[in-house]
This record gives sequence, C-alpha cells and structure tokens, in this order.
Amino acid sequence: MTTLDLARRNANAAPILAARSEAEPWTPPAPSLAGLTRARLMASLGEAGVPERQLKMRAAQINHWVHNRGAAEFGHMTNVSKDLRAALAERFTLARPEIVTEQISVDGTRKWLLRLPAAGRHDRGAEVETVYIPEEGRGTLCVSSQVGCTLTCSFCHTGTQTMVRNLTAAEIVGQLLVARDRLGDWSEGATEDGRLVTNIVFMGMGEPLYNLDAVRDAIEVIADGEGLGLGRRRITVSTSGVVPQMKRLGEETGAQLAISLHAVRDDLRDVLVPINKKHPIAELMEACRTYPGASNARRITFEYVMLKGINDSPAEARELVRLLKGVPAKINLIPFNPWPGTDYECSDWETIERFSEIVFRAGYASPVRTPRGRDIAAACGQLKSETKRLRAKERMALEAAE
Repeated sequence: MTTLDLARRNANAAPILAARSEAEPWTPPAPSLAGLTRARLMASLGEAGVPERQLKMRAAQINHWVHNRGAAEFGHMTNVSKDLRAALAERFTLARPEIVTEQISVDGTRKWLLRLPAAGRHDRGAEVETVYIPEEGRGTLCVSSQVGCTLTCSFCHTGTQTMVRNLTAAEIVGQLLVARDRLGDWSEGATEDGRLVTNIVFMGMGEPLYNLDAVRDAIEVIADGEGLGLGRRRITVSTSGVVPQMKRLGEETGAQLAISLHAVRDDLRDVLVPINKKHPIAELMEACRTYPGASNARRITFEYVMLKGINDSPAEARELVRLLKGVPAKINLIPFNPWPGTDYECSDWETIERFSEIVFRAGYASPVRTPRGRDIAAACGQLKSETKRLRAKERMALEAAE
C-alpha cells in the first residue's frame, strides 16, 4: 500500500454521523458531569439532593472516577453507594463529545472532528477539531476553545470560518477525555511521563483569551492532581495578542504563554493578525515583559509562520531579535501549511534555515517545527469545521417549520 493510499484510507477511517432531522423534535440532553470543576460538581450534586455535608467528599469521588480513571458509567464507581449511583444516572450522564470522524496521518498524528451536545432547540450540535501529535517521549493534544474563531488572521484556515460560539470549560476538557478514551490512556496511577497525552496546547480553533473564564476553569480541571493530573507547566495557551487579558491569564492559570506573532512590523501584522490594529506590537511586547511568572525557566514561546517573500527576510530576523530584548523567549519557526484558497506559500527551506540561524546566534532557541498531519489537514493553521451560526431569519424559518 502506498503512502497516498494509506492517507486516503485513514481519511475515511470513521463514517460521518447523520445530523438530526429538521423535523425531529428536540429533547434537551441530560447534563454531563464529565469535565466539570469541583465547584460545579458540588453544585450539580446539591441540585440532585446530595446532603450539603457530603458534597465535598462526593465531588472528590466523582472527580477521581471520571477524570483520573476515565469512568464513563456511574455503575463503575464502586465506592459510591448504589442508591446515589442510581440517582445520578437518572439525572446526569458522563457523556463526552461525540466523534464524527477520526483521521490518522501517515506520521501518526490523529485528528478528531467532535460534535458537541445541542445547546438549544435550534442548535444542531456544533463541531470542533482536536489534534493529537505523538512525539518521542511525549504526546501533545491541541485543543479548541471556540467554535470557529473571533479573529480573521489571513494565513489561517480557521480564521475563514464564522465565529459561532465559545466552548464551555467542560467541552474543552471533553476533548482530552475523548483523546484518552481513544488512545487507551487511562492507566491507573500513571504519572505525566507515563501518559500518552503529556502536554496540552490551546492552539486549536479559536482565540483562548476571548473565552478566558472557560479556559481558566478547564485548566483547573486538567491540572487537578487527583483528576486529569497534568502540571500547569505542561499546559500552554496561545494568543494572537489579546493584551488586556494576558496578565489575568498568568495570574489565574499559571499556564505557559505562547504568542502568535508572525510579523515584526505593525503594517504587516495588521494584515496577518488583524487584532494588531487594537494592540500593536509595542503594546504586546510590553505585556510579554510583565507576564506573571515569565522567567528563563518559564520562557514565552513566540510562534512565527514562515511566509515566502512576506516575513522571511534576514532583516526581519534581526528585527525579531531586537523586539525580544528583555523577554525570556524561544521562537518556534513554523513552515506555512497550505489550505484550499490561500494565496500564501511556504518559505524555501534555505530561507527558513538562514532566518533560524540569525535568531539562534543572538542567543534564542529557534527550532523549526516539523509539519505534522498535513495529509489530513491537521497541521498548524489548517483546522476548520463546517459549523455555521444561524442567522435570525434562519431561526425564524426553523421555528415556523416546527
């Protein structure tokens, strides 16, 4: 079997599930306890009639079963009374997002298109993409924080999709639960290094700092030592430059910071990353210098996509070095990953190497990121789902039809 044949087979590895019929009545799904913070678990259990004096203990038990041991049914919770398990099963589920398609790249990268539970009468179930990248000694899960994206970065495929809505914290955590389910990554007592998913990056669909409350709560669940148990230093949040929220991200999450930079001049960054018009480069760099917890041991990652003839000259490499002065930083140089309809091209390899060498000689780590999952459109900047926001007229038409 050729590489192309294998890629085609993997691209069709899972069937697309049929959407709910327009004429089919909508029934609100039972709420899931999977992905909830301990505080939300306690509130849900209280609504279900659990006595207040038991709430903390019961929330701890359920948190451990769901987020540490991967329980998908209440019946598996052997240290919870049968009566309580039955009561919970009547009111809640432990459902994760639904896998619509699973694609596996020739390099082992996996991409899941996930359907989220319908959030209302005319919500047909939004979809997001999540990517798992296996590497030597580690495995990185790239999660989405929004359906679509608030921003319109011109080189990014996700930016061509309409912003639909923010994800909840549970929907963000649900992406990790799905990954562990599919990878068989629930070994009891496994350490971070013993897991297949060892790192989380908020670099999927959406701008995380425009959904910071949910991102913060999701990180709380992911970093819970008695639950999912990934250390905060293994969690990285990437922003295109939402400067007003950066300090809060550092103070409230302790996560690693990545900046989607891609240009060293305001006029160019205004085109590539339009949020630059609100928060220009000088303002962004000052926020990086004062980011809580930034140090040589906790460097800020600057992502720089290499675009042929656009931002890849030696002069721009030297300007990048000047901009980074005073910031504990490393630079990820990202070969541009093409997508249908784009006018951009990837820089030549010799140009990328020359750019990297200039940055490296100035004392900064500047690895060139190896493209992963290109054959299944899972590489950086390629994610996109077909979910669309319903316009008011469309909602009215659906109501009239029903």
